[in-house]
Amino acid sequence: MNEITLTPLTPDDREHFIRDNQEAFNYGALEEFGRRDDHFEEDGEIISRETIERSIDEGEAYRIMRDDEKVGGVVIKTDGDRGDLDLLFVSPRAHSKGIGYAAWCAVEKLHPEVKVWETVTPYFEVRNIHFYVNRCGFHIVEFFNSHHPDPNDPDQNEEDEQFPDGMFRFEKRIG
Repeated sequence: MNEITLTPLTPDDREHFIRDNQEAFNYGALEEFGRRDDHFEEDGEIISRETIERSIDEGEAYRIMRDDEKVGGVVIKTDGDRGDLDLLFVSPRAHSKGIGYAAWCAVEKLHPEVKVWETVTPYFEVRNIHFYVNRCGFHIVEFFNSHHPDPNDPDQNEEDEQFPDGMFRFEKRIG
């Protein structure tokens, strides 16, 4: 396999990163629901530009590179020994090639001080659930839904309408 690296997101690549992220997230929703889906935030996008921009602005954003090719992206936030995997996407054209797992391993190497990583994904993203649990070693620790909202999510009311059947929260403890 070609070498996978993380390269800090540059301002001139921001727009392309946002579009690539939306394409990857739409792919999962379309695979599951087709165009009948009502989970799209805005203008046919499963994740809004505002959500991605906020993530980039509040975190560390990286391009996932395979040699010289942009094949995905990741946004993380760290605070001491805790980390949040805010966004991770791989281009649908590059799925099932070990890229996401290699990128995740690179994130862990980038921040060895982090002992607990967290992330969330919608209930319908079976591919993501498999990836986080079976490939990366995360555990499902909570299920946010209309009966159990996420107390830390400022967009919970919007999310509740977006994903009425819920979001899984995952944790990975290291060491």
